[in-house]
Amino acid sequence: MSLTLIKNAKIVNEGKILEGDVLIDGEYITDIDTSISSKSAYTTVIDAEGKYLIPGVIDDQVHFREPGLTHKATIESESKAAVAGGITSFIEMPNTVPQATTQELLEQKFKIASESSYANYSFMFGGTNNNLEELLKTNPTNVAGIKLFLGSSTGNMLVDDEAVLEKIFSSTKMLIAVHCEDEATIKKNLNTYLQEYGDEIPIEMHPKIRSEEACYLSSSKAIELAKKTGARLHVFHLSTEKETHLFTNKIPLEKKQITAEVCVHHLWFDEKDYETKGTFIKWNPAIKTENDKNGLWKALLNDKIDVIASDHAPHTLEEKQQVYTKAPSGGPLVQHALPALLQAHRLDKISIEKIVEKMCHNPAKIFKIEKRGFIKKGFYADLVLVDVSSPWTVTKDNILYKCGWSPFEGTTFYSKITHTFVNGHLAYHKGIFHNTIKGKRLLFNRTNE
Repeated sequence: MSLTLIKNAKIVNEGKILEGDVLIDGEYITDIDTSISSKSAYTTVIDAEGKYLIPGVIDDQVHFREPGLTHKATIESESKAAVAGGITSFIEMPNTVPQATTQELLEQKFKIASESSYANYSFMFGGTNNNLEELLKTNPTNVAGIKLFLGSSTGNMLVDDEAVLEKIFSSTKMLIAVHCEDEATIKKNLNTYLQEYGDEIPIEMHPKIRSEEACYLSSSKAIELAKKTGARLHVFHLSTEKETHLFTNKIPLEKKQITAEVCVHHLWFDEKDYETKGTFIKWNPAIKTENDKNGLWKALLNDKIDVIASDHAPHTLEEKQQVYTKAPSGGPLVQHALPALLQAHRLDKISIEKIVEKMCHNPAKIFKIEKRGFIKKGFYADLVLVDVSSPWTVTKDNILYKCGWSPFEGTTFYSKITHTFVNGHLAYHKGIFHNTIKGKRLLFNRTNE
């Protein structure tokens, strides 16, 4: 078995930075020390002098569009972009075509990933108003969780029957992840602007249509229901300062029954950016005010928000360039999520240690992922080397998403991912991909679920 020795790295793990070496044997980390020597003739040595070594990022919310929407993206194309961005594991959402709302359809997605994914993978089972029996068959040891759309759904995935919702919350111990926007509020707001503008609604109205009120009303109801039933709730993509007050930092993460996520775009952009970015930053929930952005940062840093994710959701350039009512919401982010957070570090908004906590450690803890998210002996060698003094600019030529565009186009980042290891395999190195070994299905330590 060949060995890989990473030497002289700034190893970031569990709130500390240690200058030292990491030894990889096959799929696993076998040694971590200030100095490791290997006498084996089969050892590949990587000198990481000046670089940070972090655990591979675990992105707990992506939309890779396969099956059924492969003109936008595929698991292969987007996992490749993810690995280039330092993401070694992803959890993908059920709103593909067909939707993953039966066990058979869910397993079809796992099969696609096993044959094509550069990164490790899991998928969420999608709840509807009428598939509780099928939902309860979900295996907690090899499926990430249950996804419920409480607003902004596709197909029949809007769960708006309150009796069904309470039954789901009461019936499963699995993590329930929710998209929270109140559909009735959004429809009312949209009708108001349609009467004024028709289809040509200015994009600046998006956060007024998908408003603070719509988000808070839905989030607060979901949290109230979780407290009533004892459900394990994870609220995706907070977008308002007001919502952050629904969460606590008074107890350790491992004891929280209700956790929260923020996405990169809600930390980076605010409503002023609609003028230059237009529908390219049209997301659901909407990017809102600078005060909301600052409030999200505050809640992230004081641990009311637990996870940073991408909500990677690509659409074609042609689709995004349509008028407001026809342009779909969502954008591609996995290649640029970690560089954007490292840029925030450069601007003294967040420490490297905190980035690792929110993007690597905490997703592993929240989802109870086996042997990932940390740099520890015996853990899978999902590792990323980062050069924080290597500026590069996002251009059409270096965008890896199948859709071919990015909301960060023209942005200069000062940190570059140089190496990405997935299960000990060097999957990416300075622009070169090695896809001879595919990623693995994530497993979960949930014996009591």
